[in-house]
Amino acid sequence: MRLYVIRHGETSWNVARRLQGHAGADLNENGVRLAEVTARAMKDIPFDLCFTSPLTRAAHTARIILAGRNVPVIEEPRIMEISFGEWEGLCCASGRSEIPGTNFLETFHKTPFNYVPAPGGESIADVCARTADFYQELSGNPEYQDKTILISTHGCASRAFLRNVYEDKEDYWHGGVPMNCAVSIVDVKDGKAVLLESDKIYYDASDCVDYYAAKEEKNEDK
Repeated sequence: MRLYVIRHGETSWNVARRLQGHAGADLNENGVRLAEVTARAMKDIPFDLCFTSPLTRAAHTARIILAGRNVPVIEEPRIMEISFGEWEGLCCASGRSEIPGTNFLETFHKTPFNYVPAPGGESIADVCARTADFYQELSGNPEYQDKTILISTHGCASRAFLRNVYEDKEDYWHGGVPMNCAVSIVDVKDGKAVLLESDKIYYDASDCVDYYAAKEEKNEDK
């Protein structure tokens, strides 16, 4: 089994640095373009099946990647983004955060397992549990062992899913939130998973707002 795990394309809420979670916007014009660039780069990959988060931005990305192909697409709620509860829609950017009474960047990005969610939201452990359940079901299904599968998901959810593959389970982010349309490739054979590629992008990084968001967070650390 070979898995291609992709984060959705850019949205207007990514640009505005707003927490999306189970809400959020569809792909913006640049997000569609980045997904189309990625689709062209992946055109020769013989996908047999796709699992997508039912959230619009991930499902739209999957449709772009698979345009013109007859590939079954299954909506899978266990790979939805983390729910931010009452904080969804609020800006989380450094210096202009709208999130009340918390240092969101300090906890969510630097000590994610200590992150305390908003009312109605999920913890990192919650997301790890549901994505692990999906991973175990997927990797253990004998019908999928010879399949090439696209998984269209989200930044936090993709890291939770890939935690089943990473050797270091304590390093949740593995270098940070993956950029929009970043692809990680995993081989699973006889129950053993090997990470072949991590966070590969097929466009110039400066074309994506995530590039500047990551620089902002790194500058905050200094």
